[in-house]
Amino acid sequence: MSLVNFSGQNVVEFTITGFDHLPYHKLMGAGILLAYCLALFCSTTNICVISTDRRLHRPMYLLICNLALVDIMFTTGASTTMISILLAGDKTVSYNSCLSRVFIYSLGDITQCLALSLMALDRTVAISEPLRYATILTNQRVFLLIVVSWLLGIGCMGKLAYIADQLPYCQPVIKYIFCDYAAMIRAACVDPEPYWFVPSIIGLWLIAGQLPLILLSYGKLVFTVLRLPSTEKGGRTFRTVISHLIPVFSFYAPKLVSILLTRVGVRLNLTERNALQIISTLVPPLINPSVYCLQNKEIRGAVLRIFRRNPVLPSKD
Repeated sequence: MSLVNFSGQNVVEFTITGFDHLPYHKLMGAGILLAYCLALFCSTTNICVISTDRRLHRPMYLLICNLALVDIMFTTGASTTMISILLAGDKTVSYNSCLSRVFIYSLGDITQCLALSLMALDRTVAISEPLRYATILTNQRVFLLIVVSWLLGIGCMGKLAYIADQLPYCQPVIKYIFCDYAAMIRAACVDPEPYWFVPSIIGLWLIAGQLPLILLSYGKLVFTVLRLPSTEKGGRTFRTVISHLIPVFSFYAPKLVSILLTRVGVRLNLTERNALQIISTLVPPLINPSVYCLQNKEIRGAVLRIFRRNPVLPSKD
């Protein structure tokens, strides 16, 4: 695919019209705002608890902290635009702001996939090689893996943002609910087909590459559990596998539904596409903290220690 200089009108701002045909804007906006605030609060709490408690400065908790940061970025890239449209009635977004949100949202998307892969790797090593876990996955190695995952994401999504920035935009209208790569490509006055090649390669890597690795990792855990003599340990590990598969399902399910429906010839209308986008943007950041953090005894203990150090004093009145 070659990027050439087109003679077209470049826009200064976009008008987002994805919600125009839907009723109850305020109610929908309030729901999205509530979900966004909950996701932001839970993820920020997890980051603060893990970063301030030295007992949690271990590989698994570094990965949880990374996932929480990714959740914040991923949902912020889309939720703030939807909230502004639905509650404030502001449907316009500047070109530079839209392009930056494309990058932030897309970066959050790919780094969340890589974060889930790292979480699966961590649990696989912890259960399959418990005696060597501390030497295989050190804090330094996990931090290096996290940095590499971010660099991969920045490189891939930087390429998409660059492609979108090179195109002319004949009409300043985005028919979707926030700024993402697909929305900007469809708003450009070019044939969009050649510009799906790069995102298709990235999507193929995520769906056909990362997802099977994650499922194989947890499959190896199940196989390891079946060989354990202790049923108590086996039951606990099965619960771990199931709880970790919930975030994987919530992240990949909207993508798989869209791909499968397209493959069988079902074309989703605009409302259905937008609904899938809202689900994929809000559900994973809400589920991840409860699965990876609230069910973790050490993090719950750290939160309780914070409250015990700072008790609420009774009123003297």
